[in-house]
Amino acid sequence: MCWLCDHPDNTVADYLDEVRAKILRRGWAVQYVESPRMPFAYTVGLSDYDVPELLMTNVSPQRAARLLSKSAELVVRGAELTAGQQFTLCGGPMLEVVEVEHPDAHMGFATALYGREIRALQLVWSDGRGRWPWAADFCDRESRQPVLGVRTRAA
Repeated sequence: MCWLCDHPDNTVADYLDEVRAKILRRGWAVQYVESPRMPFAYTVGLSDYDVPELLMTNVSPQRAARLLSKSAELVVRGAELTAGQQFTLCGGPMLEVVEVEHPDAHMGFATALYGREIRALQLVWSDGRGRWPWAADFCDRESRQPVLGVRTRAA
């Protein structure tokens, strides 16, 4: 359940204070958005490092927290993620970076803290057979993975 649902007497401003506290402790927070249609998660706080926030669609809260946090840690340590780049994290799927076209439309709490001009990169994951969501035969247990930008092939 969501924090605001669990704390009905609190406000969005109270929740943003919680997010700021997480950012101060770790450098970023992972925000999960529950949805029967398209659950997704994104980082909040990487903008403080002048790098894009990260986002993943159709992932469980646990998988999102693990993959986004590992990726955020790499970025904070100086790794550069660019559109079209493919990489893996220990024990995770192959990921491809796609620039998110309208981050402000999806990343409400990041937008609330950093403004509508935030930048974001989606970490698109391959299915269990190494196929991507833009492939006709993509299916990881019949799930879908919306891609929130246009794929750019690496140079």
